[in-house]
Amino acid sequence: MRKYYVLGLVLLVCFSCDRSPVDSLNGNWKSIGSGWLLQIQDSTNYSFFDITELSCLPTREGPLSELLTDLDLDNDTLSLRRGVITYKFVPFKKLPEECYAELDPLRAESALYNFEVFSQTVKEHYAFMDSAAMPWDSLYNEQRNKILYDPTDATLYETLEETLELLNDNHGFLEASDSFYESYQPEYEPESEEASLPEYGDFQVAAMVTDAFLEEDLTVDSPLINWGKINDSLGYIQIKAMWLFADLDIPEEMIAEYGYVDAYVRTFQELNEGDYIAREVEAVSKIMDRVMEDLSDTQAIVIDVRFNGGGQDAVSFEILSRFTDKKLQVATQKLKAGDGFSPVLSLFIQGKPDAYLKPVFVLTSPQTGSAAEAFSIATMAMDNIMRVGSPTSGAMSTALEKALPNGWHFAISNEVYMDNSGKGYEYLGVPTDIDIPYPNGRQEFFRSVVNDLEGDKRTILKAVGMQK
Repeated sequence: MRKYYVLGLVLLVCFSCDRSPVDSLNGNWKSIGSGWLLQIQDSTNYSFFDITELSCLPTREGPLSELLTDLDLDNDTLSLRRGVITYKFVPFKKLPEECYAELDPLRAESALYNFEVFSQTVKEHYAFMDSAAMPWDSLYNEQRNKILYDPTDATLYETLEETLELLNDNHGFLEASDSFYESYQPEYEPESEEASLPEYGDFQVAAMVTDAFLEEDLTVDSPLINWGKINDSLGYIQIKAMWLFADLDIPEEMIAEYGYVDAYVRTFQELNEGDYIAREVEAVSKIMDRVMEDLSDTQAIVIDVRFNGGGQDAVSFEILSRFTDKKLQVATQKLKAGDGFSPVLSLFIQGKPDAYLKPVFVLTSPQTGSAAEAFSIATMAMDNIMRVGSPTSGAMSTALEKALPNGWHFAISNEVYMDNSGKGYEYLGVPTDIDIPYPNGRQEFFRSVVNDLEGDKRTILKAVGMQK
């Protein structure tokens, strides 16, 4: 839950005296971390495979033109940019035989084989094994015995779900096939006493906050970013999500069948990932042009990401680029790779020449997650920004998405996301400069805000020095 027709790249200086740049990309490439094989053939087509010691599964193929502007070759290292992250690949002599062979249908549907592929992926790429409820070997054996005892799809699904929970993976998820969900009947869980209390959605609470905070609402044609002025000198920007900005031309019938968000996901999954992320960034950039123009005369700005569960880091960085006038290193990251990690990669914000350099206050809460946490950690490197509220949720890692032989999908956290000094905040959350002790529970926090919107506003104004 990261663009493509610049074929003029082939006119650049060649990587070798007798081969064109595109020819130099031909061959097999293995990622450092991530468990991907990339095959580039005849300077025209590419294929991606998910690989473990036990398996090799094709995941995507297409014309090389989809990737060209995101690829760089430096000596024997191929770099692939996806959003703010650059993945490194090294030459790989020959694809394993299983990459070519058609998987036996019985094996592809085998609960045990799917469990083994899932487990091997976890073993090779989960970055936070120390946080698991028990040592991996013990957890693996215990869960494997459940599959051996009852090798059904229902047991497989429940066992994988439970394994992700026991791994304590903040970004782990499992998505089975539509046909499985149609027949699956989970055990009934009685409602808790808390279920009788009012339930709120993050967008719902965010809208209530905007109505209470803004003396002047300047929002135009933007359901995801609201902006305006709390008073004559203090601007306010509320960012509800770090995705859903792109215009994907989703068919109305798909929205009617699946709902907007699920239809959006199904649509962008059909795109090249780099293309999709570029569309998100382009769309949010246009909105931020209007936002910054409308708030340029303020003396300070509050940016509220308390109800933002994340999305794309590239969207976060594009928004933050409006608050620095120079290229700025804002974070570092490394990927789980075998028994160790990939080399540390620095992450940058490019900045804008007309940046807003006056004071900025970023509001965070325990519901600030994922790409909104990338937003928060980046502010630690920006002198004009202070964080106000409670530490973020502590779900920093990028989710490494993988396919299983039976067509199900899952994700695990394979990235350690760090500040510029190399400190990570997974499970801890990004700290604040000015503390407001929000409740950790999702609904408890939402109700604490909704039940006293004016009090919430007063607390924030006091924290940023705008009210005694």
